[in-house]
Amino acid sequence: MRSVPATTTPAGTTVHYEVIGDGAPVVLVHGLAESGEAWGTITDRLSATRRVIVVDLPGHGRSGAADSYDIVHMAADVAAVISAEGLDGVHVVGHSLGGAVVSALAASDGPVRSVVNVDQPLKLDDFQESVQAVGAALRDPVSFADVMNTIFDSMAGDALDASERDRLQELRRLDQDVVLSVWSPLLDSTRDALATRIEEMTRNIRCPYLAIHGIDPGPAYATWLEALAPGAIVEVWDGFGHYPHLVDPDRFVRRVEEFWAVSD
Repeated sequence: MRSVPATTTPAGTTVHYEVIGDGAPVVLVHGLAESGEAWGTITDRLSATRRVIVVDLPGHGRSGAADSYDIVHMAADVAAVISAEGLDGVHVVGHSLGGAVVSALAASDGPVRSVVNVDQPLKLDDFQESVQAVGAALRDPVSFADVMNTIFDSMAGDALDASERDRLQELRRLDQDVVLSVWSPLLDSTRDALATRIEEMTRNIRCPYLAIHGIDPGPAYATWLEALAPGAIVEVWDGFGHYPHLVDPDRFVRRVEEFWAVSD
């Protein structure tokens, strides 16, 4: 089964998504400036045994624009898709921005059975500092695309196959308004204010939680996350870069299936 439906959220945003396969459901949420297509071979592998729901976030892919790209609002958009599919609880997997979105969904007591967060640290101090350092260039329409491509290239690392790099580059949609809105908390909040907001959100995550990082979030991160979300698991796949799931999709699928088996 493969279908491409859409739903209109309570906020009036049209969210497109794709449903592939049959079986226990799982929702996949992509990263910034990408779309559901970014999951590539992960979708193919999971849909062999599962009903895979691949979401295009608002302002991305085939979905419509939104009034807000705050992660809480986007979490509500993903919840609307889950509701449209008639699901009470589902495993959710998010990469990069999608990892933050599915974390916010779990924290809001959304219809989530478990979370897999792929390479999106919830502790954002260092990333906030790096984004603020290029804030003026991000706001400049002339330099915006070059800055974003530099960020993506540096995060991808050397382990990602060149063909996958090219595929991701081709599907990215660098919409300056969307990026600046998504990154507004990073650009406009103080370090303390952002940290407080993130910690309050993370404390409300009570479902099984697995974080897989191809970029090491630092030696203190696992302790930080565990203190706020007891039972959370942090794994570092050293040297895999920002797309560990695409560097070794077979390993990734095996790991999430193991995690879901325990979560169920």
